[in-house]
Amino acid sequence: MSMRVHKVTALFTSLAFFLAAAPLAALSGHSDETDVDVLIRWLLDEERELTGIRFADVVYATAGVRVLPVNADECADAEVVSALGATMDRILSEFADPDHAVHRIPRINEVSGAIEDRMQEILDAKLGFSCEFPPTAEGRVQRAGYPDLRLKHLASGKIYYVDPKLHRKGSERSGFRTFYFEPRTRTNKILEDAAHIIVGVTHTGREGDAWTFAKWNLIDLYEFEVRLKAEFQASNRDIYRADAVLAESGTSPAD
Repeated sequence: MSMRVHKVTALFTSLAFFLAAAPLAALSGHSDETDVDVLIRWLLDEERELTGIRFADVVYATAGVRVLPVNADECADAEVVSALGATMDRILSEFADPDHAVHRIPRINEVSGAIEDRMQEILDAKLGFSCEFPPTAEGRVQRAGYPDLRLKHLASGKIYYVDPKLHRKGSERSGFRTFYFEPRTRTNKILEDAAHIIVGVTHTGREGDAWTFAKWNLIDLYEFEVRLKAEFQASNRDIYRADAVLAESGTSPAD
């Protein structure tokens, strides 16, 4: 195991330790601090190595499987790259028809689902390949979350996780977060050693009543780096608790 994998494994092990240890506050040396105080400060510590983390190391540390490189000199990889390219040429050609159903989708973010569906149909029908929406560790098909497609090269048996992503032309250097991966045991969809490929689709917005698409590109995620962002979340169930409601319509005193 590489030193980088050791570091990522240590990072997740440390986080798990902080979440499970009792009491956490004892580790801080300050008896008046709570466990939550210690955990939050640990998460927000800018000195910790939470950036520049190789995605392949995250996958190995959390799922126990390898991210494989894409080598254009290898037959299987070359055939997959060719098949993906031909598929995207076909899809963008279809989308160029102003009467295509994709142009009735109101939000560009929702177009991704149409691309995923069409890619799955075309690739699964292509000789020598099978393509499906990847199941979770529980065996359920879940569309949300990375990755979107599981492509298999039948002759070699090699697996490729494929994830189409839309971006507006000119935003390639933007720092806005567009890739998310949540390593959860039950809903994890990365279950095998596989190559990981982003299919980037560049759009230029709407012209009249139609979306316009400029090009596609394929990105190998073998050397891809990610960062860990501390984020505190809540659902509507957490927000709209009966004991927290201060007032609601129909109950306010008359003026």
